[in-house]
Amino acid sequence: MRKAGLFGLSDHLNRLSAYGDPLEELGRIIDFESFRPTLVAALAYGDGMRGGRPPYDPVAMLKVLILAAQNNVSDARMEYLIRDRLIWLRFLGFDLGVPTPDANMIRLFREKLTEAGALDTLFADFDKQLKERGYLAMGGQIVDATLVAASKQRNTQAEKDAIKAGKKAGEIWPDEPARAAQKDTDARWTLKFAKAKPTADGKPGIDIAISSFGYKSSISICRAFGFIRKSKVTDAARFDGRMLRDVVTNDNTASDVWAKGTKVPLASASGMFPEGDTAYRSQANEQWLKRQGRVSRIHRKKPRGKPMPERIAKANAIKSKIRARVEHVFAQQKDKMGLFIRTIGIKRAAAKITLVNLAYNMNRLIFHERRTAME
Repeated sequence: MRKAGLFGLSDHLNRLSAYGDPLEELGRIIDFESFRPTLVAALAYGDGMRGGRPPYDPVAMLKVLILAAQNNVSDARMEYLIRDRLIWLRFLGFDLGVPTPDANMIRLFREKLTEAGALDTLFADFDKQLKERGYLAMGGQIVDATLVAASKQRNTQAEKDAIKAGKKAGEIWPDEPARAAQKDTDARWTLKFAKAKPTADGKPGIDIAISSFGYKSSISICRAFGFIRKSKVTDAARFDGRMLRDVVTNDNTASDVWAKGTKVPLASASGMFPEGDTAYRSQANEQWLKRQGRVSRIHRKKPRGKPMPERIAKANAIKSKIRARVEHVFAQQKDKMGLFIRTIGIKRAAAKITLVNLAYNMNRLIFHERRTAME
């Protein structure tokens, strides 16, 4: 058996680079040092005069969170993978054999950023970095929302009623603190309607209602480059149309706003959707967009009891081709990045989704930089 030489590790890493290490590309294209001022201000580390082990470099720890978001990795699994994967060690700036962050340190670092409200600031920092590179918010904006599943809760009807009444876990299970700590009283159940395909004889199929538990991620992306420019996290039962004002930005160079405008199917038995609720198109939203100087490109609804006019159907089809771009964002986050909420509470869920949005924007920047280099 051949023994490793003095330069064996270096040669091995060079071969990995030759094969195309994606993390080297990530580290080269993304200016991670630009996040340092925000991280330092949020963490407020001491000067070390009181002793103890010094904290890990905050930029390296942010990279840990980005890797975890890109790969849907838990903190415990992250601890192992940092020690196991050479390209991860190199990307994070750790030498082979030196101490690396454990699961508890990763969790505490994310918790500190969450409590300080720094994750939204980091997202804004990266948006500023995009604009400085010429990736301005252009071409109008596309708004949509997606359900993000969380670990399902098994509660009695009385417990469900208490949660809907706004009671916290400690109030509902005062004598069971361990159980209360595992109960998410912020997430909600909702129904997701899947449009059925026509039957073999051409008749319309029956739409399917699928129960989903968790949160809702509302975003707006710029049409020109596809970056997420603004986001908001709510419980899953929040209506899409009510989130329009929270995610439409004022800095897009074009005034157009695309969004779905189909009527939400009624579910009177469950009481989840009040009659008349729509996705994004409503008089209130149309008037608000007009006051903001924005042009509504939201789909028009089919008249009740009448066929859809041909001109409106054609206009909706054109809008759909543009609006569909936002679906690719959610598809990448859920399929490639495995977006799922394992934590408890909306603050931690929002932190998870914000990190995934940030990681998506970084991947998107790499895509554009590659394309520019090939031109």
